[in-house]
Amino acid sequence: MNILSIQSWVSYGHVGNTSAMFPLQRLGAEVWAINTVQFSNHTGYGDWQGTAYSGQSVRDLVDGIAARGVLPRCNAVLTGYVGQADIGDAILHAIASVRHANPAALYCCDPVIGDTDTGVYVRPGIEDFLRLQALPAADIATPNRFEIERLTGLDCSTLAGARQAMLRLRSMLRPGGPACVLLTSLETDTTPPDCIDMMTAAEDGFHLLRTPRLQLNINGAGDAIAALFLFHYLRTNSAVAALQAAGSSIHGVLRQTAQAASPEILTVAAQQEFVTPTKSFKATAC
Repeated sequence: MNILSIQSWVSYGHVGNTSAMFPLQRLGAEVWAINTVQFSNHTGYGDWQGTAYSGQSVRDLVDGIAARGVLPRCNAVLTGYVGQADIGDAILHAIASVRHANPAALYCCDPVIGDTDTGVYVRPGIEDFLRLQALPAADIATPNRFEIERLTGLDCSTLAGARQAMLRLRSMLRPGGPACVLLTSLETDTTPPDCIDMMTAAEDGFHLLRTPRLQLNINGAGDAIAALFLFHYLRTNSAVAALQAAGSSIHGVLRQTAQAASPEILTVAAQQEFVTPTKSFKATAC
C-alpha cells in the first residue's frame, strides 16, 4: 500500500505528517510524505520556529515523485491542514496527477477548519477552498463535529441532525467514488457524558462507534485517526471495519497518553495499539 501524504511537519511532537506517517508505516504502508511546513513544534504552544513551504515547492516534489514512474502504484492521497491558497492548488495538482496515473486511487480529505474550543483557526479562503474544491475531489472526508457543521450549515446536536449533515457532506464528495464520511468528536443528545462518539456514513448506511471519554486535550489525534481510517478502508473496502479498527487503535493510544499525563500524543510509546489494540470496540448501525 502506497499513500501520498501532504501535510505539515514538526520536529518535536506529533501533528500532521508526524502524527499520520508513523502509524501508517507501523501497519505496513509506504508513505510518500510531502511536508507543507517544517516547524520546531505545533503552533498550539504559542511560539515556534521554522519555515512554511510554497505551493510551488509542493508541486515540484509531486512532479519529482511522478518522474520516478511510481504514481500508478499510488493507492491514495491524504491531506490535512492547508496553510495557504497556493498549497491548495498544489494539492489539486497532486490529486490530478495521481488519478491520471491510477484512476482507482482514492483521495482522503481531512477538512481542517477548527474545533469547538478554538473556533476557526485556518486562514481566510481555506474554508471555501475545502468546500468548493477539495471536498468535490475527495472520496473520503474525516471532519470533526465543528467542521461538518461549518461545511454543511447543519446542527449535529442530535443523532438525526448528524445523519442529515453527513448525508449533505456525502453529496459534496466526488461523484462515482465511495463518498464515505467519518465524523469524529461527536456528541449528540444520545451520547452519555462519559463517552464520545465517531460515526460513518457510506453506502452501507450509518454506523456509530462509542468509546469512553478520556480526560486530555491533545493535538494530532485527528491527523492520526484520518490516516488510520484511510489505511483500514483501503485494506477492507469497508467503512464499518475501518471505523472499528481505527477507533479502537486511537482510543488505546489516547488512553496511554492520558495515563502518562503526556503533553504530546504517545505515537511511538503506544505504537502496539496501531497493530493490536488493547480493547476492540464494535460499531452499531444507527
